[in-house]
Amino acid sequence: MESVQAIKQRFGIIGNDPKLNRALEKAIQVAPTDISVLVTGESGVGKEAVPKIIHSLSHRKHAKYIAVNCGAIPEGTIDSELFGHEKGAFTGATQTRSGYFEVADGGTIFLDEVGELPLTTQVRLLRILENGEFLKVGSSQVQKTNVRIVAATNLNMIEAIKKGKFREDLYYRLSTVDINIPPLRERKDDIHLLFRKFASDFSQKYKMPTIRLEDDAVQLLEKYRWPGNIRQLRNVAEQISVLEESRSVSPETLNGYLPHASDSNLPAVVEQQSRKGDFSNEREILYKVLFDMKADLNDLKKLTLELLHAEDSEKVQEENETLIRKIYGKEGSRKEENSSAVELLPPHEHRVEKPVEPVQEDKYHFAEEIEEEETLSLQEKEIELIKKSLERNRGKRKAAASELGISERTLYRKIKQYDL
Repeated sequence: MESVQAIKQRFGIIGNDPKLNRALEKAIQVAPTDISVLVTGESGVGKEAVPKIIHSLSHRKHAKYIAVNCGAIPEGTIDSELFGHEKGAFTGATQTRSGYFEVADGGTIFLDEVGELPLTTQVRLLRILENGEFLKVGSSQVQKTNVRIVAATNLNMIEAIKKGKFREDLYYRLSTVDINIPPLRERKDDIHLLFRKFASDFSQKYKMPTIRLEDDAVQLLEKYRWPGNIRQLRNVAEQISVLEESRSVSPETLNGYLPHASDSNLPAVVEQQSRKGDFSNEREILYKVLFDMKADLNDLKKLTLELLHAEDSEKVQEENETLIRKIYGKEGSRKEENSSAVELLPPHEHRVEKPVEPVQEDKYHFAEEIEEEETLSLQEKEIELIKKSLERNRGKRKAAASELGISERTLYRKIKQYDL
């Protein structure tokens, strides 16, 4: 059995954090078995290294290793990609196709972002985990496969199960062994080591001197939360290497490349649950306000129609005051409410009597037209919310989907549906 240090050198893993070492030890120990493994951790922590380690140390190392990003495959084609399809199974299926589970027979499949799988696909995956059987799309013939499954996710799976987005039985089959990769902010002693490694790599790549951080800049680097983890650290090191003429980086220079964590639009992570529902709650509040406005408008139109043929002006006056209090709130000055009512409907003794004109049918027709024009469209509001989220996330669909509280496939479908 290889040591943790040997595995780090072999796969280019940098860091001496105890939590990281423990995760690598578990990967080394479980590799010789066929046990299913679930790798958890925030986006950008390097979860993809664990399945490679497990495959390379297993008896399957000479067979195929296939990595599948479940979140990047559209919902309508993911079953065909994973399990294959027969000719004529659906429109465009001009020939029989082998899926990943058939191709990787005897090897290892890495299912990245497994929490994004549709529920129907989860049922198929559970059957493979239980007895190794699957059906191609459009086929009734059961096929067998011998595949080791390693899955990864940045979602809180317990919350996903509670919301009905992930099957509980599948979760327990996948997470026979759970390996958690710690976020970069919990590995403060490793941050500068990683930065120096990235700076050295980019100096060789772009053929320029290596950048060096001043002491105060190192402290700033270690205090930053790094919401994007190792991926964000690598990007910062590359930007500074390319854009800065001075090879000595001050804290002020470094701070210009560190966006505030509160402005981050990265996907939801395991331990940060509070942001997931923010946009959803905002949307619900907006819908409620719009429905309340519509109800108030309907009340105003109803009162207007009553005014057209009202005989008892005092009764209309009371209804008007009640409506004003409803729209502008129950609390406040009674005097102000009465004064508003007086402006809208003057008291009987101060009003100049005019002969009541007969109500014409076109007036009611006009009221119906107003109601049609003022009808609030939820579809238009949904399009507006999607556009704003995409603009806020600079067109990044994955980040926008997380902010909207929907899956990336659902967002992709709505973009196609609304031609955005």
